[in-house]
Amino acid sequence: MPHKTDHLAKKLGTFMQLSEQETECLAALQRSAISLKAGKELVHEGQTGHLAYILQSGWVCSFKLLPDGGRQIIAFPLPGDCVGLRSVLLRTSDHSFSALTDVVVSSVEASRMMEVFNEFPRLGAAILWAASRDEAMVVEHLVSIGRRTAIERTAHFFLELSERLRLVGLADDKEFACPLNQYVLADALGLSAIHVNRVLRQLRERKLLTLKERMVTVHDMRKLKALAGFQEQ
Repeated sequence: MPHKTDHLAKKLGTFMQLSEQETECLAALQRSAISLKAGKELVHEGQTGHLAYILQSGWVCSFKLLPDGGRQIIAFPLPGDCVGLRSVLLRTSDHSFSALTDVVVSSVEASRMMEVFNEFPRLGAAILWAASRDEAMVVEHLVSIGRRTAIERTAHFFLELSERLRLVGLADDKEFACPLNQYVLADALGLSAIHVNRVLRQLRERKLLTLKERMVTVHDMRKLKALAGFQEQ
């Protein structure tokens, strides 16, 4: 059985039942872990020769910086996610990754990842499933920025986080820890911090969702999903 803190094994285990050897392989990949402080950059845009990382704990954001200094956050890797794997395979990172909180990560070289795929093809398929699922979230993020209203995209964003965190045992149907402040949310949702504050107040007043003291509480999951037009992945 995977260790209770092995979020990657738990995540991939929802796609298929892992064998003992496959579980041991995932554990071995994460054995040499390092701790990084909040604000530490794991990979910067344009970097070559970098490593991929398995995020064991904490939150990371992937982002691109604009010439005027603005920032667009693309995604939030969570425990159990592989950070920068696509960029490693492409040899050059097309965006940056930074720790939002203190994190624990394990580095993995591209050559080692390919060895794992060859030795454990079922694991390769599970990791491909996870990557495809993450890509689907990015597509939804693009739809939100382009077509959903501010309140719809905010509701959809928190529902995505809830689903992803429940997948690795870090949330239940009612609440989950969320370290994101309004400035980070603004950079992710394409809104101003003032607008984010206004939307969060609307969600709270409609008794749908509350963000308070780094905790998200969902008051009415059914109505929140209806508002967002949310479909589970």
